[in-house]
Amino acid sequence: MKVLFLNPPFMSRYGKFSREQRSPAVTKSGTFYYPMWLCYAAGLLEKNGFEVKVIDAPAKRMGLDEVLLAAKDFSPSLTVVDTSTPSISNDVSVAVEIKKNTGSFVVLVGTHPSALPVETLKINESVDAVVRREYEHTVLELASLIKGGTVNKEGLGRIDGLTFRWDGEIIGNKDRTLSEDLDFLPFVSDIYRRHLDYRDYFYAHSRYPIITLITGRGCPHHCVYCLYPQTFNGHKLRYRSIKNVVDEIEYCLNNFPGLKEIMFEDDTLTVNKKRAVEFAEEILRRGLKFQWSANSRADVDLETMKALKKAGARLFCVGIESGDQSVLDSMKKRLTVSQIKKFFGDAKKAGILIHGCFLVGNPGETKETLQRTLELALELNPDTAQFFPIMIYPGTEAYNWARENKYLTTEDFNEWLTPEGLHNCVISRPGLSNYELVEFCDVARQKFYMRLSYIAKKFIQGLSNPNELKRLSKGAVTLSKHILKGSLKSKKARNC
Repeated sequence: MKVLFLNPPFMSRYGKFSREQRSPAVTKSGTFYYPMWLCYAAGLLEKNGFEVKVIDAPAKRMGLDEVLLAAKDFSPSLTVVDTSTPSISNDVSVAVEIKKNTGSFVVLVGTHPSALPVETLKINESVDAVVRREYEHTVLELASLIKGGTVNKEGLGRIDGLTFRWDGEIIGNKDRTLSEDLDFLPFVSDIYRRHLDYRDYFYAHSRYPIITLITGRGCPHHCVYCLYPQTFNGHKLRYRSIKNVVDEIEYCLNNFPGLKEIMFEDDTLTVNKKRAVEFAEEILRRGLKFQWSANSRADVDLETMKALKKAGARLFCVGIESGDQSVLDSMKKRLTVSQIKKFFGDAKKAGILIHGCFLVGNPGETKETLQRTLELALELNPDTAQFFPIMIYPGTEAYNWARENKYLTTEDFNEWLTPEGLHNCVISRPGLSNYELVEFCDVARQKFYMRLSYIAKKFIQGLSNPNELKRLSKGAVTLSKHILKGSLKSKKARNC
């Protein structure tokens, strides 16, 4: 039986819409994520004897007509369509067209239907079902049911994690227990190699070409804005074995010519410091020579960072968010400004670069706290930085806070993006409007990147390595357009 996994077309006129990132959009930097979760599910189904096809339409800038031709040619019995909050109307429309053209059972996956399963199914009655949260095993059970020819209410009703439509009724089954045995899943990089083109994916802060992997799932922290732990993979940490992870690293190094970096997209790779050191020790024991980057918190000690640097760590992507302690506390960051400063000093000693993320507009934010954030960003001077207003999504505490306080400028998810696919600031409150948040991010971005000292540092960094110069140039050209013109074309604009 054939199963199609589709990252649907959207915004192809303006760039590559990065659906799987934490704040889906066409990015200012050109960053574009792998459809990792789709590929994990595709790999598990292949392992169980199904014929699968993965289409990443944004990666190839494919339009709907091209996707429909490919889908009809493949003729799947089941189609799994990825979604996101700002693209949900488009994603449902694509799913409906796929169903019309192939007759396949169509199911939607991702963070949005996980948070709003019933509301998502009500968008169009042609969509058969949605899968909530991590979906590999749910999709496998669904495919097995379809293959067996027993698609009925009783059979669908036995699949945990599924919300489905039957005779006009929407039925939500119980939640699926999240998988503990992550080593059971096939290498996601094998699906990348056989179904995608790894040169289509780009991280502005990392070396190109890049492969994205994970060593574990879940995050124990409870930041109010963070999407995936609250809607998709939970707060309980579940790990792959160190051996399994490093086996996959070796697979990548042997099968992706010219690979320059591996990005570990765990919510926080360094949360378990003992395991992080064991990871580094296994890389060194096998004599693997490669550079890698990872998501981290600003609480890693110097000894751990030195061990990771020795094993190839090049850069950490770190959520700083705010320079004001009361704002950090209100977002449940569980970090102090003094911890952040010490972390940056230790990272410099260890020789690890930092991509700093600054998120403004959180509960308790004022014009004064915004200024403290900019001052901290300039003081810390990370290798690269991003400034953006808080983006909120259904299923998160931040979304509930904004709705309950009537801070949303719109409840139309289509307006979560600008007409060009960029993030749109949809939170406005007395004393700090969405316009002012966007304006601050524009000013902060300009002040950070237009410093002569920063430009000189990046120029010297690029001269040291031709490949690094190429990566820096690509990111700079894309980002500079937005830095120079800003996000606000008029006082009526609301884009960020």
